[in-house]
Formats: sequence, structure tokens, C-alpha cells
Amino acid sequence: MVVKSISFGISGIDGYVVEVEASSTRGMPKFDLVGLPDASVKESKDRVTSAMKNCGLQICSSHLTFNLAPADIRKEGPIYDLPITVCLMLLSGHILRKTDDCGFIGELSLSGELRSVNGVLPMVIKAREIGLKRIIVPPQNATEAAAVDGIEVYTVSDIVELKRCLNGEMPLLPVKPAPDGDSANSGFVPDFSQVKGQDQAKRALEIAAAGSHNILMIGPPGSGKSMLAKRVPTILPDMSFEEMIETTKIHSIAGILHGGGLIKTRPFRSPHHNISAAGLGGGGTNGIHPGEVSMAHHGVLFLDELPEFKRSALEVLRQPIEDGEITITRSSQTCTYPCSMMVIAAMNPCPCGYFGDATHRCTCTPQKIRRYLNRVSGPLLDRFDIHVELPRVKFEELRSDESSESSAEIKKRVNAAREIQRERFKGSDTLSNSAINAAQLQEFCVIDSSAENVLKNAFEKLGMTARAYDRVLKVARTVADLEQCEVIQSRHVLEAVQYRSLDRKYWEN
Repeated sequence: MVVKSISFGISGIDGYVVEVEASSTRGMPKFDLVGLPDASVKESKDRVTSAMKNCGLQICSSHLTFNLAPADIRKEGPIYDLPITVCLMLLSGHILRKTDDCGFIGELSLSGELRSVNGVLPMVIKAREIGLKRIIVPPQNATEAAAVDGIEVYTVSDIVELKRCLNGEMPLLPVKPAPDGDSANSGFVPDFSQVKGQDQAKRALEIAAAGSHNILMIGPPGSGKSMLAKRVPTILPDMSFEEMIETTKIHSIAGILHGGGLIKTRPFRSPHHNISAAGLGGGGTNGIHPGEVSMAHHGVLFLDELPEFKRSALEVLRQPIEDGEITITRSSQTCTYPCSMMVIAAMNPCPCGYFGDATHRCTCTPQKIRRYLNRVSGPLLDRFDIHVELPRVKFEELRSDESSESSAEIKKRVNAAREIQRERFKGSDTLSNSAINAAQLQEFCVIDSSAENVLKNAFEKLGMTARAYDRVLKVARTVADLEQCEVIQSRHVLEAVQYRSLDRKYWEN
């Protein structure tokens, strides 16, 4: 006798179908599991048999063979406990109805209770794509799974309840999607109006948000670098539904949703500087997991104290910043995760933090300063479109009663600039000015004669690289978009050029 149940696996951020087939033949009682399972999948037979016995469900005494198809893809994790249990209950006569129109995802405890698993959202999306009418998931993953339209999501507490529901002995009601939460927050809400002074840095961050440009902030301790960075998500455009789904998929696979539904606010990831290259880029010893660059997808990756990061970790960023995705290869698996993010980095000008400060004496030797700055490689530095220096905030600015511009006011201008970019790049893969490719540069970055002269002089006198030239042009395009100008003018180029001066001030001198 052969029975089957439908389950799923994860490849990258997408799900794929796994058919769990079970066969019962005459012979000594035995439980064989094939189909390229890893150690956690092989352990399913012990969890499943113990759970059924502890729930009073007798197991047929015969030679049992379970196959996880397709057999050429390695299966990982405990998500196959539930579909294996369904097959075993079908063979043992506990479930009397067919389950061909239902998918099963979940880990079992030894008492038969369902436990949460990672990556439910992309698996439920795949279930809908192949035409399944319903799917059963653990209670902890119900809200996440119910965010997918077009498929009925059910949940049960244990396998006894599962048996009764599948046999029609008790009703099973679909899980309703979580209602949209109120965006208002009674607690502290970060806002740009709370930041005193630093008008130039605010302007630079507005340009960065409008064009999704990467930005590097340099300044002494206490100048407000972290405070400004944490407020950038409040001026970024609202997420589209497609962006919500894609971001939630990654967080679901990483196991950091904690039972929540769709992610509706842009992620802000701020890893500690002792993070490893695998933690930042992705990977791991047990399978390939998304790193911080992928979890910041459609949001902000903030790297505070940039030179303190390991050189190997920082070099991981170079390719993802350019391509918007990262491919991780291991001996048995290759995964590609998206990582279209805005990178904000902050650093001190020297180890003590006071090089060039007017009120504090720097205690670092030139050799120490050079070693500190050289921890940030030239190619990585070149991938920041905007460099801005933050001076120490003056006492008069801190005590001023003058209200600063709020995040809502800045966001209106950012949204207007992003709308111009959406119309400009309609029908292409480009989403923002920072992602303009070489073929689009001449078409979309049209400059007048005076702006061309300014750009030529800057290129020759400042010794710009070709990459720096492209990035100045892209930033000038964003500055022009904020002013709703079709043609880039000299003032736009001048402002863009001034954001490329700190590499010469600190690294070349």
C-alpha cells in the first residue's frame, strides 16, 4: 500500500513542493526514510513514532518506507514531521479520507503537539501557486500563513485534533488574516524634528533617501550620527505590497517573525561590529541562512563604527551593494537572496574620535590614524554615493527653541522624488536613481552646458575614478528630482560633488 501527503521546502526565498510518499510492506517492523534527508529530518521518525504512541495511536507493524521527493534535493529541518505523521496515520487506518487537496507543515513534540517552523510564508505561497485548496500549519505560524490570499489556512494543536478534523469528526475553521494594526504608537517615536542642528547631514540623508543612495557619516562622538541614522526609516516611502511579501519571506526563513503577519514597515538592521562575514552576508554551518544584508532588504543596513568591523566582513558588502543580491555557495547547496538596501555607515575620524575637532585635542599619532582609516578599503569607500561630515553640535543649537523640520515634511519631498523615478524607470528593473546602469546613464542624466563644465573641472581637479563620476551624476540626478527639474543644472552637480570630498580629506591626506 502506498499513500502520500504534500509538504514543501525552501530554496533561497521561494518554496518548492515536496511529496512525502509512504509504503507499507510485509516484513520485520522497520522505519526507513529516504530522499536525501539531513540529520534533523532523519530524526523525524523518532519524534513521529513517540508522538503517536504518546497520543494512543497504534502504528502498523510492518516495513515502512518513506520517500521525500524530489530525491535529488537535500531536505533540511523538522518541517516534515507533520506530513510524515499524516502518511503514517493513513497507513495505520487512523485517517480515512484522502488528503490530496491539503498541504502539511509542522514540527512535532514527543507529546504530539505542533511546534512552529521557519519559512512558512514562502511555502504557503507555493501551495497556492500549485492549486492547493487548504494547508495546515502550527498555531504559532497561523498569522503569518493567513497573510496569503487564495488558500484556506488551518491550524491544529496536536495530532489527535488533526485526526479528528481530517476524518470530519470536528469542524475546522480557517484562520482569518490579522487586521491592520494602528500605525500610531503611544510610546517614543523617532522623528527628525527631535534632532538639533546638523542641517547639512539632514539634507544629505534626505537626498540619500530620495534616491536610495548609500551614505557615510564621519564625525566625533556625540555628534548625532546614530541618532540621525535611526530616523531615516521615517522618511523612506511606504512599502508596496510586493515589497512587504518579499521582506516577510526573508524574515520568515530567518525565523525572526515571532508569530507576526506581514512586515509593513521598512526594516532597520544595525549589526554589532564583531559580526562575522557569514553573519553579515549569510550562510552558517547548518544550512544556508540569510544574513544581515538580506534581512535589511527594502530597508536600511546601519553599520556603526565602520572601521571596527572585521575586514573580511566588510569586503562581503562590495558585491551585494552593486548587484542588490547575494549568492552563497556551499558544497551541497547554492542560494541567492535579495538584498536591495540602503547602506548607512558611521565612523569617527580617528581612534580617539577627535581628529580635527576644535574643542578636543586628538591623542592619536598619524600612524594610528592612518591604520584606523585604512581598515575601510578604497573599493568599499567608493561604493558610498554620499560622504558627509558632522561637526560637534553647538550649545546654542541644543538650547534653541526653534522647531526643526519633521520627518513627515521631509517624507513628502522624498515621495515626490520617488514618484518621478517610478515614472522614469517604468518597464525596467531599475527602481531608484542609485541603481541606474551604464546604458541608462546617458539617457536619464541629461545635464546642461554649465553643469557639464562644472563636472569636467571636478573630474580633472579632484582625480575622480569612473565609478565616482557615475555616482556624482546619480546623486545630481536625485538633487534635481527633489527640485522637480528635468535637466541637471550646475547647482545640482556642485552639491553632488561636495558629497565626494571626505575621501580626499581623510584617506588621501
